[in-house]
Amino acid sequence: MTVSTTVSVVGVKETINALKKIDPQLQKDFRAQATSIAQPAINAAKEVYTQVPLSGMQYKWNSRGRQLFPFSVAKAKSGVKLRIDTRRNAVGVILIEQKDPATAIFETAGRANANRLGDQLGFVGQGRTRLIGPAVYKARRGIEAEMQKMILDTARTVRQAM
Repeated sequence: MTVSTTVSVVGVKETINALKKIDPQLQKDFRAQATSIAQPAINAAKEVYTQVPLSGMQYKWNSRGRQLFPFSVAKAKSGVKLRIDTRRNAVGVILIEQKDPATAIFETAGRANANRLGDQLGFVGQGRTRLIGPAVYKARRGIEAEMQKMILDTARTVRQAM
């Protein structure tokens, strides 16, 4: 009696998760390679932070015991990171995010509902950000093809290993 099995990886999430099952070092290498490919977009996102948006944002702000501000250009630039999200309900898999709380508040204030901070910063549409989103979308065109090629090569490696 012969038994045959076929394994197919259908997508980026499944490919990344399969890498961890095969060898955790492969997944680390994938993350490093994705970061190096996305570096132009990450740099473009960092370059948009040049000054403190409102003068009051340079002072400490606390809300319910949690420090939200001060806003600092250096912290805003260092907060731009690439993240790979393979959770089942994740919207995107390879994301460029802002990890600094003050800068994230600046990016999204007034988006869900009108408030004084959002009014002072200016309008931002639903689901949009002020600076990081447009910068990443402009730089995205240059990295899409290379990222797609890397993902297809990785999927091929996973199929061969299984």
